[in-house]
Amino acid sequence: MSAVLCLGAGSAVAVSVGDDAPPEAAPATPAADDARAAAPRPTPSPTPSCTPAPVEQQAAAVLVVGLPGVTRADDPLAVEVTGLGVGGVFLAEGNVASADQVSALTQGLRSRSARPLLVTTDEESGRVALVREIVGPGPSPRRMAARETPEQVRARAAATGERLAEIGVDVDLAPVLDLDDGPWAGVIGDRSFSADPERAARYGLAFAAGLDDAGVVPTVKHFPGHGRSTVDSHTRSSVVDATLEHLTATDLLPFQRAVDAGAPVVMLNHLQYAALDPDLPASLSPRAYALLRDMGFEGVAITDSVGMGAVNLRWDFPEAAVRAVGAGADAVLATDGAQAVRMRDALVEAVRSGRLPSERLAEAAARVTALAGGDPVAMSCREVALPAFAPPDPAPSPTVTPAAP
Repeated sequence: MSAVLCLGAGSAVAVSVGDDAPPEAAPATPAADDARAAAPRPTPSPTPSCTPAPVEQQAAAVLVVGLPGVTRADDPLAVEVTGLGVGGVFLAEGNVASADQVSALTQGLRSRSARPLLVTTDEESGRVALVREIVGPGPSPRRMAARETPEQVRARAAATGERLAEIGVDVDLAPVLDLDDGPWAGVIGDRSFSADPERAARYGLAFAAGLDDAGVVPTVKHFPGHGRSTVDSHTRSSVVDATLEHLTATDLLPFQRAVDAGAPVVMLNHLQYAALDPDLPASLSPRAYALLRDMGFEGVAITDSVGMGAVNLRWDFPEAAVRAVGAGADAVLATDGAQAVRMRDALVEAVRSGRLPSERLAEAAARVTALAGGDPVAMSCREVALPAFAPPDPAPSPTVTPAAP
């Protein structure tokens, strides 16, 4: 088994916590001070004799935003965010009426954007399936793992990926690699393939491989593991008390398998971890990003939506964006695109004031640009080599006995 390495200091500098932190934020602790000194690595190499894109473009490039209720590319919000130059958009149920309509929407968004645009959605199969009307219904991940072989799951995910690609979606925020065998309707519940780390890794990577087969980028989530918490981070956060040693042997194992296979995108959750940063969500924690990079990850690290209560009740969208990128996020997800201008402006101001190092923003913008198929050198004067996803072939599977409904 691949080992999780030390939480050594990295090359980027974490965002400082100033007087603008809201009063309800938890007080600093020695562990938190150490966390703010940690940072992710590795850093893409700067290219000499190069002029990067303006900081405004770099700041917009790290944003992936939703378009609530938008079904046409000429909707004012769609026009605003594509004109801003965001790195990607997120499609939810409110954006979906038919396959032809979504295809026209994604084509229109890309034609309006001056930069390569990521189009993302959240299609896990089961109860989290935001384009189910087009893809069709499917079993939960838990049921897949109970009734199907990894090869069958890969084929199922490839069929899903083909439908996503047909309508212009190129990134799926799935699969879930969290461990959970509790009630099916729990926060994770049947969204998890298994509570067994190796089984969750095997089936999760099979799902990711199927998406990749269809040309859709998979996103493994919710690092460093959400299964231990029964709290819904859409409403509030909670602290996971497990030691790093225990997390390494359990929750982190599927993510290590994914990193070893070249996972291109990892999503960080909004839980707090006593072993990392007990007073900061993982999505805003320098130690969480340092841990991920120390595991060997060289792809794009994206936050879960910063509009969720676990973050948004403490930090507004602009502040959350600055803290996330400063901590090590490459992409900041916000399902409300109306916040994009404020988030962009906050990132620009943080760079100009010295609060956010320009190198950190440039690194993040370069990775997101590379993922979208753009030129990271033109964006940030940095060469970026994202990992090539190459999951291992699953071991021959025993005959699967259908489970009870």
